[in-house]
Amino acid sequence: MNLRNSLLSLGAAALIGLGMSSCSASRKTIVFNPATFSTFQVYDDFNRVFLDSAKYIYRNTSKDPHATDRFHGAAAIWCQPMYVDMALNAMLLAQREGNVVKEAQYRDLANRLVDGNVKQYLNFDFDNADETYGWFIYDDIQWWTITMARAAKLLGRDDCRELAEKSFARVWYGSPRVGDTGSYADPEKGLDGGMFWQWQPLRNPKKNVATDAKMSCINFPTVIAAMYLHDIVPAGRKADSNPETWSNQYGDFTRPHYETKERYLEMAKEIYDWAEKHLDAEPKGRIVDHSVNNEHRGGSLIYNQGTFIGAAALLYLETGDPRYLEDAKAGAEYSINEMSVDGVLPWAHNRRNPYDQGSLEQGIYPAIWAQYMDLLINNCGQEQYRDYIRHNISEGLKNRNIFGVCDGEMQKSTPDDVLIGSYAASSLPSLMLLFNE
Repeated sequence: MNLRNSLLSLGAAALIGLGMSSCSASRKTIVFNPATFSTFQVYDDFNRVFLDSAKYIYRNTSKDPHATDRFHGAAAIWCQPMYVDMALNAMLLAQREGNVVKEAQYRDLANRLVDGNVKQYLNFDFDNADETYGWFIYDDIQWWTITMARAAKLLGRDDCRELAEKSFARVWYGSPRVGDTGSYADPEKGLDGGMFWQWQPLRNPKKNVATDAKMSCINFPTVIAAMYLHDIVPAGRKADSNPETWSNQYGDFTRPHYETKERYLEMAKEIYDWAEKHLDAEPKGRIVDHSVNNEHRGGSLIYNQGTFIGAAALLYLETGDPRYLEDAKAGAEYSINEMSVDGVLPWAHNRRNPYDQGSLEQGIYPAIWAQYMDLLINNCGQEQYRDYIRHNISEGLKNRNIFGVCDGEMQKSTPDDVLIGSYAASSLPSLMLLFNE
């Protein structure tokens, strides 16, 4: 085994223990053969570099020794659920391959990640808007709804279902403690439909009005969250007969603790119809960043493409309505044909300041896209997109650094001594876990 392969097997933690930092490790030019790298090896390398195994949450970058909080080394609260999804995907892959050892390993990891994040983020008290450990924007909460609903089903955890329903209700209806009026832009209140992105200011928020921004990053994830909850809640459940109620300067509010199975589907369809009309621009499948006064604003970002694809695919799988499948395909084709850079998924980072925190977090976008292309390809049978996935994986594998990770531009060689966000480094293992062949 040569030096490079030995180091790849050891991983970053072992290198540090040997006194070899990423800055001091020498780089060798090696021709990578994708067939020689297992998906589990690539995923394990990612975890060696970025997982804080004392807390079971992920670090912000390869240079952060600990994941303390959002200002000190921890990956963003809204990106942590994508890393839980990766563990769930690894468990499912091992299950499909009949690898009982790996299945148990990744099931344990997924459970530890769920528990670690719940502990980190105030026991998932979604009404706590603490800006270091709490919840202060609607889509941050809704990303967790999606992942906790998946965890409930795949790990058999009722506590995850309960938390997923609490987070969904928090987003939709607002909070008695925070005082916001909720993300749902109720047409009956003159708010024109869809979902608002945020409450402002974070303390003592103002009432949302129809002209506030409605972002793709909350609308399409809300559809996905509602569909996953529709899938896992009991059939025949009755509406909550004892919902929370409160009043404030903006009026009287009611927040059910949960919805019926049928109601979750109704909510998904309603928000999808609004979002498809107001966020899907010409050409068909080009998802804009947000809508203001029902006007398209902002460019297309690959994670919004992904959640549009996922929302449409889930509704197609549930209803069989071909319009949803056509929408999902249009979103995929725009992503691949118009947004790719050198034939691979784009990293929409700030090229003038790539290590700015906001720029780093954009590295998670391809992993989100991959999560929902899985539905379109593997569940909806749209095999025409698989070669594109294969090309991305091949490029990422041959451009990993000595620690076994690839940065956001998978078509470019990753230096050994560069700071890498856990976000961008998730692209390659996310694709491989979902599209292992």
